[in-house]
Amino acid sequence: MENQIHRIGVLTSGGDAPGMNAAVRAVVRTAQDCGIECVGIRRGWNGLITSDFVQLGATSVSHIIDKGGTILYTARSEEFMTEAGRDKALSTCRLLGLDGIVAIGGDGTFRGALALSRQAAAAGYGLRVVGIPATIDNDIGCSHYTIGFDTACNTAVECIDKLRDTMQSHERCSVVEVMGRHAGHLALYVGLAVGATAVLIPERQVDFDQDIVEKIRQARLAGTTHYMVVVAEGAGSAADIGKRIHEELGLDPRVTVLGHIQRGGSPSARDRETASRMGYKAVMALVSGQGNCIIATQDGRIVDLDMEEALQMKKSFPMERYQILEALTLSGSHRR
Repeated sequence: MENQIHRIGVLTSGGDAPGMNAAVRAVVRTAQDCGIECVGIRRGWNGLITSDFVQLGATSVSHIIDKGGTILYTARSEEFMTEAGRDKALSTCRLLGLDGIVAIGGDGTFRGALALSRQAAAAGYGLRVVGIPATIDNDIGCSHYTIGFDTACNTAVECIDKLRDTMQSHERCSVVEVMGRHAGHLALYVGLAVGATAVLIPERQVDFDQDIVEKIRQARLAGTTHYMVVVAEGAGSAADIGKRIHEELGLDPRVTVLGHIQRGGSPSARDRETASRMGYKAVMALVSGQGNCIIATQDGRIVDLDMEEALQMKKSFPMERYQILEALTLSGSHRR
């Protein structure tokens, strides 16, 4: 069947994640290999409203696979959430002659893509959309892994390892807040990797006495004189937790909020490789006549899933990691 895709757009939206550039590179170069032109939409969906775009070719995406952030920039657009805003976006799509769009981002990015596609179909414009999951929170229900998670974890681990050195020297408690407003994947993964005394996540109701006070107390009885508490931002404020630790245990905690440093840095090998495979798969899905799908990882494979069905999927939280964490801490060993 003759390829009906002649020109596609690619954009990054929502919070940036290491590996987004690698995904953009893969989309552009795969498209060129298939004889398809590629247009970069800058500043997310807002770029379609304001006609903020750039022509992309193989050389324009050279030397970006190792760069953090996104060369296309990213933004959130309240106007795009309205029907009138999407009408403006569709006008830009028509002007540019786009047959499809590859949207790199998270759940909100994909819902925007689906709404745009539906509105286009109602207007008699067959615009195909494909989503690539990229978020450091790893909270996309349909995908076992999202671009950026590994790099963010490595960044947090490196920072916490350095904090532990000074906490050990001064025999202090450290409370570290990592990202994760609605999901604790990052906090739990990092907590297990650094051997944290305690980890607080949104998926588990916090019992301050059992989850923090008792764990620190038992660790002290076991001979430890420095303690590491990792908190997902959605599970509470690190500052408030540090204050309570001081009030109830008499310790002088040092509070560190890692913040947006977790979004930056050169992407890890895993994120570069995953982004490259997903970008390739996204373009091939368009070439094969598919549309309105999300590229996901399922048991190590890169697959394409119907977007409407994918957005309904829920990700089970790996609570077994929490059980492992408890078993490996000094408080857990002492209790047993």
